[in-house]
Amino acid sequence: MSSSEALLCAGLVRRYGHRTALDGVDLRVERGETVVLTGANGAGKTTLLRVLATVLRPTSGRVVVEGHALPAAARAARPLVGYAGHEPLVYPALTARENLDLYAALFGVEPDAVPRALDRVGLAPRGTDRVSEFSRGMLQRLSLARATLHRPQVLLLDEPSSGLDAGGSALLDELLAETGRTVVIATHDPERFDAAARRLLIDAGRVSG
Repeated sequence: MSSSEALLCAGLVRRYGHRTALDGVDLRVERGETVVLTGANGAGKTTLLRVLATVLRPTSGRVVVEGHALPAAARAARPLVGYAGHEPLVYPALTARENLDLYAALFGVEPDAVPRALDRVGLAPRGTDRVSEFSRGMLQRLSLARATLHRPQVLLLDEPSSGLDAGGSALLDELLAETGRTVVIATHDPERFDAAARRLLIDAGRVSG
């Protein structure tokens, strides 16, 4: 892995029992690069992001995130990655503020960052409401706040525009416009994102493009 690479996969395989979700994925992503990953349902997009986010362990092959080989160095890699997937990864019984407070404590983020994060995603007026009361779009906003609260070097987004209204879409565009961050987006709507981004196709567990 060169010093300019943020992410590296070489021969990555991930199986669920007898089913192979990733079948020898080779991928290199440079620091500061944005990659848009497309493919049909079940092609392996979500599984790939979850492996890179250290949520899933690779079955075999080489995976390196910001110089840290997975799964052995997953603990070191995890603070460098922000992940927003299909599930918001928040506790419904807690308020929005309590969820971000918990996440801030986990990653050593100053508490003052939490109200700023809520304000940034337009949830400051709902910060003391339980997450169980939130709409799909509000959960997506909170998920983006959680994924970026610790200012990760790598941002992994799985269908990030799903459920967002016009204001939420504008917020997403602002996050993606921030320079210096490496971004990988899995989406069925690649035209929604920057045409300058590198586009890759994942099909039957393999990446091409």
